[in-house]
Amino acid sequence: MKFTEEHEWLREEDGVIVVGITEHASEQLGDVVFVELPEVGNEVTKDEEICVIESVKAASDILAPLDGEIVEVNDAIVNDPGKVNEDPLGDAWFFKIKPADPSQMDDYMSEAEYKTLIG
Repeated sequence: MKFTEEHEWLREEDGVIVVGITEHASEQLGDVVFVELPEVGNEVTKDEEICVIESVKAASDILAPLDGEIVEVNDAIVNDPGKVNEDPLGDAWFFKIKPADPSQMDDYMSEAEYKTLIG
């Protein structure tokens, strides 16, 4: 897995990148009450705001970590946003992206580097 400074995780599965938010992010947000995901088929640009997540504490935008095409979204977290708090590194992934340039993954942190970032 790779991690962004915006507290997203990225995992490669068969040439597609699965993206979610970290446990640290879900704890900081508190109880998630709303998730808006991008449309399947959307072409996105790295650092573009493509998702909205709202909790009882705050609203946050999720940025596209890579250039590419959204190939799948997790409707389960739209229907039950609380899943984001229950299993942020597993079943509560947000979307899958087919990267235009897989080498963009190299820009992100390892798990050890991310743990150092969050202290």
